[in-house]
Amino acid sequence: MATELATFGAGCFWGVEETFRKMDGVTDTAVGYLGGSFENPTYEDVCTGRTGHAEVVQITYDPDAVSYEALLDVFWKCHDPTQVNRQGPDVGAQYRSAVFFHTPQQQATAEKSKDALQASGRVRGTIATEITAASTFYRAEDYHQQYLAKRGLSSCSIKPQ
Repeated sequence: MATELATFGAGCFWGVEETFRKMDGVTDTAVGYLGGSFENPTYEDVCTGRTGHAEVVQITYDPDAVSYEALLDVFWKCHDPTQVNRQGPDVGAQYRSAVFFHTPQQQATAEKSKDALQASGRVRGTIATEITAASTFYRAEDYHQQYLAKRGLSSCSIKPQ
């Protein structure tokens, strides 16, 4: 089976990971940090807001079982993409809405999907989601991996608007 990667930032990575982990066709998820300039950041580093990283979930998926478009649909629905550097009570650039593409095709698909969502009227305000080439992914500490599942929780208490 050939797999592909998708990487999204949509606020706190715990709930985002749990949302994607449950999808058919997703073979693996990992939370971590991407988009910054600091090598090997820790959670504490990222929380300072000085590294430039976003909290992200990196998804390994089978494109024969789930499309990138379907992953984007879930991404748009699991957070408020109109928020700038925040989701709910979580504030800071590390909580920004971001699609980190791995191929030119993913970039084109993400931009088309974002434009379609903006034109649909289903969101209030302007979509703030950045669409940027993926850089080095730094896996978060083990205690962050599948954080909610380890605690018997299915989601964070924050719901997108």
